[in-house]
Amino acid sequence: MKRLVSGMQPSGQLHIGNYLGAIKNWLQLQEQYECVFGMYDLHAMTEGLAPEALKKNVLETAMDYLASGIDPQKSTLMVQSWVPEHTYLAWIFNTLTPVSWLERVPTYKDKSQQFAKNINMGLLDYPVLMAVDILLYKAVVVPVGEDQTAHIELTREIARTFNSRYGETFPEPKMISGPGARIMSLVDPTVKMSKSKGPNHYIALNDSPEIIKKKLASAVTDTGNDGKEPKRPGVANLFQLLNLFSKVETREKFETTYHKKTIRYAEVKATLAEDISSHFADFRNRRADLEKHPDKVLDILREGSAHAQTIARATLKEVKEKVGLL
Repeated sequence: MKRLVSGMQPSGQLHIGNYLGAIKNWLQLQEQYECVFGMYDLHAMTEGLAPEALKKNVLETAMDYLASGIDPQKSTLMVQSWVPEHTYLAWIFNTLTPVSWLERVPTYKDKSQQFAKNINMGLLDYPVLMAVDILLYKAVVVPVGEDQTAHIELTREIARTFNSRYGETFPEPKMISGPGARIMSLVDPTVKMSKSKGPNHYIALNDSPEIIKKKLASAVTDTGNDGKEPKRPGVANLFQLLNLFSKVETREKFETTYHKKTIRYAEVKATLAEDISSHFADFRNRRADLEKHPDKVLDILREGSAHAQTIARATLKEVKEKVGLL
């Protein structure tokens, strides 16, 4: 099977945007590829997380992966920092990567604004380590969202540069995109759903039905009920969620009342809360069980990281021989 690599920074419990934008697609891909799914804690360090928070977040993310249906019998779950070959190869790639390539990556500018008081070297060098995350495993495909296109293009450039200088070594990974949805913040529907802006901006996969109901009740909508197309951002976000979590007849009912200007957004939100809660009921049960057995989760991560390191060591051995390191 062809190898695929993907993953996320461990930033605590995942939200429905993470699920719909990535994990839901991973569940299908793990049936088609040899998948390596990472928890990229070295990347997370660029944001200045407290040590205890970083440790906790790795475990939280792993539990969400597993409770969502990522199967350790089919896929490799690894922790980036547990495979030191990532940082070793990153230095080698650093010697091949012009600074100008990194400065043009859009996310560096975004991160610099977001972490204005901590613009560290890791923020600039982030794309090189991300290239390592992919090329170390000689992945041929990477599932990405539109905001990651520049990173994958840089990864391909680094692979081409290495291959040109030292001989054919790395495949140039291809981007694949699934039917992932771009879910917007409940409070500011002009930006993607994110935990960084506060708890009311997102719905966590593990949120209780009561919390989901409360968060949706305060979601931004359209007080004018103008019935026009395109819908205003907050309304469009609610209808996208209806499309993803509710029955067809439910969405059609609210579409009709929207265009008749008789829609009651409180009813929309209450319906959505029930449907989203129901959708993730099994997830919450599986996660509750995992929370009772954290050692079992850590064992899965140790086994997965050990397997990942076997692959990584072979790649790094080949690279060291080609670049002249003893």
